[in-house]
Amino acid sequence: TISYVGVDDTDLGLFENQYPVPTGISYNSYIIKGEKIALLDTVDSRRTEEWSALVSDVLCGSEPDYLVVLHMEPDHSSDIARTLLRYPGLKLVASRKALDMIPQFFEGIDLTGRSIAVKEGDTLDLGGRTLTFFNAPMVHWPEVVIAFDSLDKVLFTADAFGTFGALSYGQTDWTIQARRYYTNIVGKYGPQVQTLLKKVATLDIKAIAPLHGPILKDNLSQYIDLYNKWSTYTPETQGVLVAYASVYGGTEQAALRLADMIRAEGKYEVATIDLCRQDVSEAVAQAFRMSTLALASVTYDGALFPAMHHFLYHLRIKGLRNRRVGLIENGSWAPVAAKAMREMLGQMPGMEIVEPVVTIRSRMHTTDTPTLGALAASLTA
Repeated sequence: TISYVGVDDTDLGLFENQYPVPTGISYNSYIIKGEKIALLDTVDSRRTEEWSALVSDVLCGSEPDYLVVLHMEPDHSSDIARTLLRYPGLKLVASRKALDMIPQFFEGIDLTGRSIAVKEGDTLDLGGRTLTFFNAPMVHWPEVVIAFDSLDKVLFTADAFGTFGALSYGQTDWTIQARRYYTNIVGKYGPQVQTLLKKVATLDIKAIAPLHGPILKDNLSQYIDLYNKWSTYTPETQGVLVAYASVYGGTEQAALRLADMIRAEGKYEVATIDLCRQDVSEAVAQAFRMSTLALASVTYDGALFPAMHHFLYHLRIKGLRNRRVGLIENGSWAPVAAKAMREMLGQMPGMEIVEPVVTIRSRMHTTDTPTLGALAASLTA
């Protein structure tokens, strides 16, 4: 049998101390029972007491033979040392790189005679079922492995296919939660995700069990298709994300007018996001989703307004590429925002600047309407 022994963290607030999680997060963990018992991953230090009690309840007096560590990030590994103390006969199974990392997190830990290093294609025989391991480096840490259970055909994917949101909140839109999770946590590592997807393409997978979010059992192809899109930076939809950074409303006015013009064309979906009011992780997720970006920023201190700079920095480090981009700049005396945005976009592969670039002075004027209309037409051409 495979038992879920994960726990929810509903009051975390910020995941990785940067991404808002208003509905919390789950730290998933699993017990796999054959003739021998494997425990897959521990949880974050915020929930170790709850987790260890749950593990004890499920084990009903039995002791696990193995602790399998798929991923060493502390939200999955914080209870390794205590678990080894709790179960003296336990052996730790992990990649060589993970085993090398463990002393960095747990000073003085002694794994002599208690560890098994696994690599690509290695197996762990539990008696009646076998776990096969696949290397998944940089999805999204270098030590990651994933595991496939031969009996129930479950693929344990570490952080891949994870989502934000505690499971106790019930059904949420998987795509929305998974997109924001993927694009912000894993987004930079698209080529590595592609390598992993190709490795497991021939497996007869019946379920995907990640370390965050729900276990996936139905219509697995739709989840894999989305991962193929995200990891190749392919838009999900023909649409325009209008993202703006405005101080006194003039830039916002121009951005929203552009959005209305694009909607009137009736060709593309349009989404707007206020970079000063909405979290950058939401903006990054929308940028991955859409085929086209329209960026509107005020000039500030002779440079780009910080909210727009922050957004473009995140797009670059998350690896976004191959988008058409329209630019609107605003400046009351020396507008330079468009130049600054061009420079940042130039650091991303395949970003095409769509002409005309629109410059407004303080606020929209009737004389700006034709140029803005020309940009709307170009973005949807």
